[in-house]
Amino acid sequence: MRKRERENPCGICGHYHKYEEGEVCGVCGHRWKPSDGEGTPAKHESAFPTEVLKDFLFLGSYDNASRSEVLKTLNVSHILNTVPDCHNLYKNSFTYHSLQRDRPLDFDDANRFLEQCERDKSRVLVHCMTGKNRSAAIVAAFLMKSRGWRLAQSFQWVKDRRPQVQLTDASQNELLEYEQKLFGPSSQPVIPTESFASLGFGYPKPAGDTQAPTFNQMTAPSISIFERVGPNDVPPNFAFGAEGTAGVNPDNNDNGGAKANPASTDNPMDSS
Repeated sequence: MRKRERENPCGICGHYHKYEEGEVCGVCGHRWKPSDGEGTPAKHESAFPTEVLKDFLFLGSYDNASRSEVLKTLNVSHILNTVPDCHNLYKNSFTYHSLQRDRPLDFDDANRFLEQCERDKSRVLVHCMTGKNRSAAIVAAFLMKSRGWRLAQSFQWVKDRRPQVQLTDASQNELLEYEQKLFGPSSQPVIPTESFASLGFGYPKPAGDTQAPTFNQMTAPSISIFERVGPNDVPPNFAFGAEGTAGVNPDNNDNGGAKANPASTDNPMDSS
């Protein structure tokens, strides 16, 4: 191993390998994508999924789910596949649960599986094709059901940890309907009390990865559920997005027309 390789671990997967564009990591199969040739640096996504709840819940893409060695490093033992047409690659190594329909998203079925994983203290990955829409909606629904958080807090918690999350209109509407199912159609969004920091409404954030308690006090009128606002500046309209009026691409489809090839071994995959 050359000195340059020993001193410079890969910033994406953490392993030591060469940095030439397009070269595959011999340990985990991670590939550096080439740039667009116009002076713009290549955008490299991490081979690791996003940890949403410490030592328990991970959110990621099909590419993340295809890296068995990375998942084993994280001690992930269960995988929730939210795309019915997406193949489960390593049935001998992980416990899989797959949703059986595209729409509407089966939040109740997913929550039963995730709740059992939490009771068993198992680490679980929730994935779709890109890790931006379907799987993110499932995780937000789980936070509402298991933690008693409203949709505003649940979505912001996920968005803060995985900024690339971008829900489609269909997923937004299904989450709104699920919120009404859980909390009632007449219930109002909740602003966290001063005893705990907000998850994105202008309050300071908690130090570290503190798990938030249940939000159970209804002390404020309706607020925007996907918009960052100050405590004294509550807008009347709802808008999806991480930062104010950031739009949602309704054409974002986690299936992306991609077809996953089945595999039966734990050999590292080359996901270029």
